[in-house]
Amino acid sequence: MWLGPEEVLLAGALWVTERANPFFLLQRRRGHGKGGGLTGLLVGTLDVVLDSSARVAPYRILHQTQDSQVYWAVACGSSRKEITKHWEWLENNLLQTLSIFDNEEDITTFVKGKIHGIIAEENKNEQPQSEEDPGKFKEAELKMRKQFGMPEVEKLVNYYSCSYWKGRVPRQGWLYLTVNHLCFYSFLLGKEVTLVIQWVDVTQLEKNATLLFPECIKVSTRDSELYFSMFLNINETFKLMEQLANIAMRQLLDNESFLQDKSLPKPRRPLKNISALKRDLDARAKNECYRATFRLPKDECLDGHTDCTLWTPFNKMHIPGQMFVSNNYICFASRAEEACHLIIPLREVTIVEKADSSSVLPSPLSISTKSKMTFFFANLKDRDFLVQRISDFLQRTPSKKSCSIDREWKWNVADASSESNAPSSVSPLAVSPTSGLSHRPVSFCAGQVPTASQGLLKLFRRNSEELSGPKGAKEKMKEESWNIHFFEYGRGMCMYRTAKTRELVQKGIPENLRGELWLLFSGAWNEMVTHPGYYADLVEKSMGRYNLATEEIERDLHRSMPEHPAFQNELGIAALRRVLTAYAFRNPTIGYCQAMNIVTSVLLLYCNEEEAFWLLVALCERMLPDYYNTRVVGALVDQGIFEELTREYLPQLSEKMQDLGVISTISLSWFLTLFLSVMPFESAVVIVDCFFYEGIKFILQVSLAILDANMEKLLQCCDEGEAMTILGRYLDNVVNRQSVSPPIPHLHALLTSGDDPPLEIDIFELIKTSYEKFGNLKADDIEQMRFKQRLKVIQSLEDTAKKSVVRAVSGDIGFTMEELEELYVVFKAKYLMSCYWGNNRAAAARRDQSLPYLEQYRIDMEQFKELFSSLTPWACGAHTPVLAGRLFRLLDENRDSLINFKEFVTGMSGMYHGDLTEKLKVLYKLHLPPALNPEETESALEATSYFTEDVTTEGNATLLSVRQELQHRSMYLVACSCLAEEKGTSPQDYRYYLRMWAKEKENKKETIKDLPKMSQEQFIELCKTLYNMFSEDPVEQELYHAIATVASLLLRIGEVGKKFSNRPTRKSEDCKANSGQDPVSEEESPTSEQSQNSAVEQQPQADHEDKASVDAQPEKTQQENQTLGDGSGEGQGSPLQLLSDDETKDDMSMSSYSMVSTGSLQCEDIADDTVLVGCEGSSAAARYGSTIDTDWSISFEQILASMLTEAALVNYFEKKVNILQKIKDQKKVERQFSSSSDYELSSASG
Repeated sequence: MWLGPEEVLLAGALWVTERANPFFLLQRRRGHGKGGGLTGLLVGTLDVVLDSSARVAPYRILHQTQDSQVYWAVACGSSRKEITKHWEWLENNLLQTLSIFDNEEDITTFVKGKIHGIIAEENKNEQPQSEEDPGKFKEAELKMRKQFGMPEVEKLVNYYSCSYWKGRVPRQGWLYLTVNHLCFYSFLLGKEVTLVIQWVDVTQLEKNATLLFPECIKVSTRDSELYFSMFLNINETFKLMEQLANIAMRQLLDNESFLQDKSLPKPRRPLKNISALKRDLDARAKNECYRATFRLPKDECLDGHTDCTLWTPFNKMHIPGQMFVSNNYICFASRAEEACHLIIPLREVTIVEKADSSSVLPSPLSISTKSKMTFFFANLKDRDFLVQRISDFLQRTPSKKSCSIDREWKWNVADASSESNAPSSVSPLAVSPTSGLSHRPVSFCAGQVPTASQGLLKLFRRNSEELSGPKGAKEKMKEESWNIHFFEYGRGMCMYRTAKTRELVQKGIPENLRGELWLLFSGAWNEMVTHPGYYADLVEKSMGRYNLATEEIERDLHRSMPEHPAFQNELGIAALRRVLTAYAFRNPTIGYCQAMNIVTSVLLLYCNEEEAFWLLVALCERMLPDYYNTRVVGALVDQGIFEELTREYLPQLSEKMQDLGVISTISLSWFLTLFLSVMPFESAVVIVDCFFYEGIKFILQVSLAILDANMEKLLQCCDEGEAMTILGRYLDNVVNRQSVSPPIPHLHALLTSGDDPPLEIDIFELIKTSYEKFGNLKADDIEQMRFKQRLKVIQSLEDTAKKSVVRAVSGDIGFTMEELEELYVVFKAKYLMSCYWGNNRAAAARRDQSLPYLEQYRIDMEQFKELFSSLTPWACGAHTPVLAGRLFRLLDENRDSLINFKEFVTGMSGMYHGDLTEKLKVLYKLHLPPALNPEETESALEATSYFTEDVTTEGNATLLSVRQELQHRSMYLVACSCLAEEKGTSPQDYRYYLRMWAKEKENKKETIKDLPKMSQEQFIELCKTLYNMFSEDPVEQELYHAIATVASLLLRIGEVGKKFSNRPTRKSEDCKANSGQDPVSEEESPTSEQSQNSAVEQQPQADHEDKASVDAQPEKTQQENQTLGDGSGEGQGSPLQLLSDDETKDDMSMSSYSMVSTGSLQCEDIADDTVLVGCEGSSAAARYGSTIDTDWSISFEQILASMLTEAALVNYFEKKVNILQKIKDQKKVERQFSSSSDYELSSASG
């Protein structure tokens, strides 16, 4: 490629000049090419260690002038062909022009200008994003692509110099981290090491230091452990590796492939050797940390942060910390973790102004809000720029009345206790939360959605004496403490959040404030006020619609806190139904998961429906990520963290719990329901208070405190049941003595022993203990542990999925379990490549997580062709893709252009396993519709009824379309219902018809007699395939002679058969192609078993034969159509059956000895220029002229019998092929270097 002219001082060092003229030199790197010797080894080693560009471009062109000692590099090339092309261009276009110049400086200036012009022209069509990458980085990306054969779409993120430990010897080289792969290359004195690992194959990443490996990174896969060390910045490298592995796990988990953010702001100054992708990933990491710290919506992007101080009026101090600015928020976090956190939504901001600087308060900034609060920031380094950014964001912020709503809402909440507690029912859903506590009459007007207007606890609170007793007084004191806190620290979203706030939460939130504070601490309030009317729209859209999620919701509605009076009536049940259904429609990926009903029912007790909905959104999508998907991955990840923390904090108990297997049992029920299902309601809701403030950190520390409190008893347990009983009794007796609500019976109370009075545990004491013993847990540490556990959990789930799929298909397939597992790995890798190397994201879209494991990974025809060509035992050279396409169409029974793993291995098994008959049957069907001639869709669809072998997918018993299936089923249901209504009909009659229907839907084992006959053009295609299959075989000459003998014999057999089937011309009736109701010809025996099914079986065959000759002989009668339609020769009245089987065999035996010698079909007759049957745009007669006889046909039995006479053919089809070796070879081939963009790479290589 052309280079921007760079000065070269020593042109001869390590380079050899091959061509020269007065103005240019063409040079080759020493040691490159044949030979090289010791010099080549030394130069190659230097190039790798020093990361020289000569490693990927061993040729270059230098510009020189006669009197100058300075050279200019103007072009480089990876091959002689490439560099010669540039050299010839220079000679043809510049030499004559340069000879005119008198001044050497003018010559050099002209050459440099010309080269710059060429480069600019070439870059004109490149994507703008690539222009952001520095030149040095582009060069490294080029090396990576050349060294590892990566396509253009595989983007390099960053590269690092390091050592790879192969055994005990370090190999110095370069580590390349791409979006989808970890690659390493080293070349030291002739010893080359190349590693390529997919991120989706990484099971563990660790940064550790040992005596053998000083400060190294360990990368584990299922097959190997790799160690890398001697990094200049190991922390940066490890962090980037974690990010890329996390993206890969996300792809496995929910099919989210990596999409680069093109909207990142450009850096204010150029960043040396940092790619745009690296900047993107760094920005993502900061955004995730920012959103998690301040509980902000998932689409919030951090714009920047700066050091500053914040004036806190409650203690009259300037607290040092950092200010964070994003599109919709200004946030502050103090350096001391618990000193102060602040969130200021820009929608609340009224004034941003620069105050006068002083020595005491340098560069101050004042921000005022609609709630009359003012925040003073100082010590801002770049105040003017910051104010400008905030002003820009303020201009883009839509004006909302959210603040006034906020204030009205919160004061109404505070005054709610004085309002009547009489139950009011429901009111129309209002956008404003101010209506949340108003008591309106029930309204069921058309077009309005009935909804619970306030927390159900207020509507269904029974008159309790506790409100006027000591507990009521305690509750009022709590409310007063919070009111004082609000006065000092502010109320609403802009409240100062300090250690004092945490202390109040730990003491329990008053019931009247619970809903408000849950919304604030979780961040759900932000999403609710910025999406007015969203919930109402969702409810309206989801009403009356049904799917799997709504069915599960209906099933669980009455199991949601059935002991609470709020859910013993239709009002509470209807509210719960609407919230859960709305969320299922908002997030179909999650839909509905068990345990969501329990959590949501508690949210509805303290919040109205809209607030409960947004709390559920915050819970499922931010605070407990991946908890409520189909595989509860998030809960399993946190279970792994819990086990790790148990080993660290309770080492004595950890081993015992591991032996009993208790942790995996308890943690899911504790974490998924936030203790609501295992602890009395009054106590569990205090746990929820702390959870919304602290996050998962609090759930983990309380879990540790519970184990710690029961350590002695658990250490004496003998089995899991005993341990579960101990923990169950303990949790049943965790009480909240301060609760003003009447106690609600708890289902787990049955576990309590009646012999001794149970020892009650105060929930506030338990919380206090958890903070004292395990309060040093850090949120950042938990996130780090989550990453580590996520790798382990997702890879474990993938292994489980692989085993499930292999077990599901192993019964019907001839492959061993080991072979099936290897095939599954290859199949899945091919699918994943389409996700990140495909031109579009269609592959990712077709993976549905709700489907069974067997259906989740599906490949299209192009991917199947690639797998087929590398794995098939029937290599056909250039004909291989054609054969692969036919097999794909045969396997794709539902015609969605995708096949799953079972269909894939079924096709492979047909070629690898079974006897000669089974393999020939597969080959035979590949030359009949639907495998053949896919362009003629109607003909292919008609013929599909013949291919009902065991290649069907699970749950798809026949090849009837879905519509026919439903129609068929509905006919049975109607018939059965009619029978049930008839007088005297017994239940047995109803079940009898259902059994008959089920029996009819069962697979029928296909025999060779069920196969339709093959026409002459299809037979020619079969011969061509066989000819190509034998072309590379060691005994190809014997096979050629054998197939020529058999083909000639079969052509003559077809001629003989034609004489018996020759009848008056037939007439085409395409309009009846799908009816299957044509009358049976009188010539056919009415007593035949086949005639009973003639409407189903004969007509498609007649249509198939008719299609083949409709253009050539359009005047044939329907009578012959019926006769020829009996393609398999089963009907007793069929003319072909006038000969007995013995006579047929005699005829074939005679032909093999007497007819072959008179005119044998030569291999040259079916050479590569033979026209395929599937050619578009021409009829059979037009394609083949007079060589195709449309009355000619041959049966499978005849082909089989003929091939059995040739030992070479029998040996070819019965020889065993090791598919594991094929898979191994395929992986090696995929790692060969290729410049093609279609190049694909598989798993790790050593």
